[in-house]
Amino acid sequence: MSQTLAMAQKSRELTSKGIDIISLSLGEPDFNTPDYVKEAAKKAIDDNYSKYPPVPGYADLREAISRNLRREWHNLFCRSGNVSAGAKHSLINVILSIVNPEDEVIILAPYWVSYYDQIIFAQGKPVVIKAETGE
Repeated sequence: MSQTLAMAQKSRELTSKGIDIISLSLGEPDFNTPDYVKEAAKKAIDDNYSKYPPVPGYADLREAISRNLRREWHNLFCRSGNVSAGAKHSLINVILSIVNPEDEVIILAPYWVSYYDQIIFAQGKPVVIKAETGE
């Protein structure tokens, strides 16, 4: 079992015992999908948005996201060209931009399993530091 799935299983076990957990394992939100998002997804299917999108995503969607971020965060400077396809996409872009071959990159454990492999992909050297859990 992957570390991510093991973490998710452990958080579900603790939650079932009534322990309030913020799970950082699978990247799932702790709320249900809002109805307006469900309706938009259904409409997108009806409108045949069922093919792979352009690599950076649909331009109109990126623009809507950047407008929303500017509106909600007032002073946030965000252009549609700065909107990514997701967290993993953003992280690999940053890692490939700043990690040089043989650079040591500190990862605080426990960590998201992709960090290690992304650093290896960038030809860096992951250095894992285990966090104290207080146990």
